[in-house]
Amino acid sequence: MSSPHDFDFLHGDVWHIANRRRTDFLDPDGTWEAFPATARCLPLFDGAANLDEIDMPHLGAKGLTLRLFDPALRTWSLHWSSSTTGTLFPPVVGRFEDGHGTFHGEDTHDGKDVRVRFVWSGISPAAAHWEQAFSVDGGQTWVTNWTMALSRPASGTRTG
Repeated sequence: MSSPHDFDFLHGDVWHIANRRRTDFLDPDGTWEAFPATARCLPLFDGAANLDEIDMPHLGAKGLTLRLFDPALRTWSLHWSSSTTGTLFPPVVGRFEDGHGTFHGEDTHDGKDVRVRFVWSGISPAAAHWEQAFSVDGGQTWVTNWTMALSRPASGTRTG
């Protein structure tokens, strides 16, 4: 069952990230590009919220995620923003079960309505895996279009 401490693993100053993303988010046969990034995550509300920033020099952008835990529903809402837009994308909402987090939401991409899925898995104090997928058929089929393999260097600093 989800709790306010599900994202405690992410708190800290240094994450190295190996990104893979499709050059066309909706093409299941599209090509992938790979690039590095770094991130840091600040815990808030005694762990029931956090804010992270990811620096992606390859894209010339930074990203920000605000995560909020709803204690009544025992769900998280994840709100993403990019330095290129300065606006919040619609949230994905979900929970963790057995160390695996799944979150869904609605958005648009290239003028098409898409269902969005984020999945967190492989979580340990030193590593985690995140992936994003889009569906244009209401969730019957999914195109995974972005993955991140997070690793914390041995000298990485944890806060919280």
